[in-house]
Amino acid sequence: MILPIIGYGDPVLRKVGEVLTPEHPNLKETIANMYETMYNAYGVGLAAPQLGLAVRLFVIDTTPFSDDEDLEDAKQQELKGFKKTFINAKMIKEEGTEWSFNEGCLSIPDVREDVYRNPTITIEYCEEDFVMKTEVFDGLIARVIQHEYDHIEGILFTDKISSLKKRLIQKKLKNILEGKTFQEYRMKFFGKKGR
Repeated sequence: MILPIIGYGDPVLRKVGEVLTPEHPNLKETIANMYETMYNAYGVGLAAPQLGLAVRLFVIDTTPFSDDEDLEDAKQQELKGFKKTFINAKMIKEEGTEWSFNEGCLSIPDVREDVYRNPTITIEYCEEDFVMKTEVFDGLIARVIQHEYDHIEGILFTDKISSLKKRLIQKKLKNILEGKTFQEYRMKFFGKKGR
């Protein structure tokens, strides 16, 4: 089921997600809904807080990045079909010289900014079977994971930009909060009158 994505300004986007247990009600259905909602909005990642759930869960599928002709073939192949569910993720290490990439967020439509992140991460997480894994990721995959991981920590990509850039996008953020924005997917706005 395609669900509305929670817009910037909603307090749920600032909550640190709670740990999930295998007994969590409708977990498989929630994960399926997250993928369906993400694909409908042409996203590469979606975290549970973006659907109003303050839990440690996010999904990613980097396939859309595999079309980038600037990337070498091996990187394109790695991104193609890289689809993964992360439950109870915990960042262990972020390493390497930070690099810049233009990021956006389904909860903050029409706002894109360059964000600096480390190129390599070590993360501990469970897939849907709740078996704990520790893996190392790098490049664009690491970046998408870092962006979604921030969501379950109550952090948005706009927190990582300069104060000058924050001032420049203030009006756009206010419009999103009040629901004065248009996008091709369903959203729910915290400050919209009569919601």
